Amino acid sequence: MQECRPPRSTPRTVSLQLRRRPSGPLPGLVTVAVVFVAVQLAVVVPGSGLAWDETVYVSQVGGSAPPAFFSAPRARGVSYLVAPVATLTTSTTVLRIYLALLSAAALVVALWIWRKVLPAAVLVGAGALFAGLWPTLFYGPTAMPNLWCALGALAAAGWVVRAVGGAGGRGELAGAGAAVALVALMRPADGVWLTLPLALVAVLVPGRRRPDLCTALVVGLLAGCAPWVVEAYAHHGGVRARLHRASEIQGGLGWNMAVDDQVRSLEGRTLCRPCDIPWKRPGTAVWWAAVPFLALGGTVVARRAGRGTAALVATATAGSLSVPYLFLIEYSAPRFLLPAYALLAVPVAECVIRLFARARDARRPVGVALLTVVLAAHLAVQLQVLSRVSASSHSTSADYAAVAGALNRLGVRPPCVVSGEQAVPIAYYAGCSSRQTTGHDASITPGAIRSAARRTPVAVLVTGSAEPPAYARAWRSVPLPHTRGAGPYRGLLPWTDNASDTAAAARPGYGVPPSLSSIHVTPKRTTSTASKR
Repeated sequence: MQECRPPRSTPRTVSLQLRRRPSGPLPGLVTVAVVFVAVQLAVVVPGSGLAWDETVYVSQVGGSAPPAFFSAPRARGVSYLVAPVATLTTSTTVLRIYLALLSAAALVVALWIWRKVLPAAVLVGAGALFAGLWPTLFYGPTAMPNLWCALGALAAAGWVVRAVGGAGGRGELAGAGAAVALVALMRPADGVWLTLPLALVAVLVPGRRRPDLCTALVVGLLAGCAPWVVEAYAHHGGVRARLHRASEIQGGLGWNMAVDDQVRSLEGRTLCRPCDIPWKRPGTAVWWAAVPFLALGGTVVARRAGRGTAALVATATAGSLSVPYLFLIEYSAPRFLLPAYALLAVPVAECVIRLFARARDARRPVGVALLTVVLAAHLAVQLQVLSRVSASSHSTSADYAAVAGALNRLGVRPPCVVSGEQAVPIAYYAGCSSRQTTGHDASITPGAIRSAARRTPVAVLVTGSAEPPAYARAWRSVPLPHTRGAGPYRGLLPWTDNASDTAAAARPGYGVPPSLSSIHVTPKRTTSTASKR
């Protein structure tokens, strides 16, 4: 009887086997990341400037201006993220390139975590679908927290799926806790909505209960929220007071149907508040309407393939993260739902890949071609919206720079103070401190503004026919460049007096329009009431 032995492998056979061995998802993910970065560098980065919120985050750790007022809802995560670059250079382009590269690397890492529970095709497909959305591309190189919440949520869900699937090592526990901490550091509220479903999965899945995993998630949440909590007691009167103030600034949390607002904002509104705009481009939301059905179909496909837990965890977590932005606030921004989109990309990729596989296996080239055309059309729409949003953003930042440049030429140069309409970004571009006497960013009194005007250049910005604040009505009004969003600007500058003539001489043109800076102007004297400033 002949002995049954495996065939003997020659060196050539071994070589062929090594070549045919699946290389895993890494090459595909790296390809997606390279394209992701390339589109950002080609469309978003050139000519871009920092937006309003970005100036707040960047100014905390560097940049070209003193720290802006940090309101109750904000968290310090983005400031920590940009600190390595912002402390070394004021170049927006360098900061953008750094964030573009970092976000692409983080996308690869977040999907790589799922490699033990999902096939390479699904991972690459999920990465391509998520990276192809215009909000993902637009916020990749920006100093904003939402994309980082999305990538952290995707990583956290992957670690949890691996842990409940039988991988009980400390790596999964540490990874899940660290990912939740990242999300909470960026946006504490998102950290809470992320932890809830993942903790329930850890303790309620029959036969797979992992109390230690639940503990790791909670510890990660507390660690990520710690800076926000410490700052609440240091500057806001405690956690309850800060939460109350944050709710006020966000318009109050309660039942608010914002689904239609999110749909309208997809046509290119980075912030829709109030979202009473006409819906001019319904085609930009077709993909959004299809996502729930594709995710449901992908969950069914994944369950039949033995990957049901992964799809269910991703879908449930996405649902939890979308609740506050669809039902609890009265305004919308596409970036708010980036965490949900990142997670839903997993079951959607399952469905899309299955559709392609069925069309290919059935030898239906028409079906394959049709699916390809649909995906190409979807990508074309996303790139079109991205181009429009990027151009609008560039125009807005150019407006800020123009107004700031005019203020600098008028003598409002560092150290200086800017208050009024759009003061936060314009002050950043001018190198000044931004201080408001009213509103969400109120951080100074009118008396303190008048006092500061005796020692340092001060400008109060008003737009159009708006009435100036009472404390600045006697100040001189100078025209400033028009802006697309706010229209014509006026700058209110205090009149110089005898005590400040010497200082004014050191700042040629302070309080005088550039066209008149070479003409001797006798300052207008104010009444005795104004002289008490």
